[in-house]
Amino acid sequence: MIHAIPAPFDVYRGRVRPEWIDHNGHMNMGYYLVVFDLATDEFFSWIGLGEAHRRSRRVTTFSLETHVTYHLEVREGDPLRFTTRLIAYDAQRLHYFHEMWHAEAGYLAATNELMSLHVSLDTRRAASMAPEILDRLGTILAAHQKLPLPAQAGRSIGLSKRPGPP
Repeated sequence: MIHAIPAPFDVYRGRVRPEWIDHNGHMNMGYYLVVFDLATDEFFSWIGLGEAHRRSRRVTTFSLETHVTYHLEVREGDPLRFTTRLIAYDAQRLHYFHEMWHAEAGYLAATNELMSLHVSLDTRRAASMAPEILDRLGTILAAHQKLPLPAQAGRSIGLSKRPGPP
């Protein structure tokens, strides 16, 4: 039986916790990475890289790079919805992109673009993913490549080329 691949993956939900609020009355920037990491856990479980796989194969993933963009603030108790799309992969790396939405108001609150490395726990070095994971990633990528690339994907940080103050 063939199951449809959700494009984007749209399963993880959360809520802004009181301990995540900073002196500005909104979610502190550090907790964006925490909640995006929870969304990553859900995504990885769906693609087959969940806890049971990691334990049985003695593998894990390490984050190589992450970019967060902040769009509109979220406050204590706000419900959150996360969508995730696979942008690219190879035998050892995953490039994926999360969007954090306010689950009731519907606005984009933040994005998180990541590159993760698949690692052997025995050697602490890059390791190829299992063939069944690579096959699943191919199926997912075929579905997710039909989506437009998010405007925030591939961004870099920097000031404009205009001269600074005199």
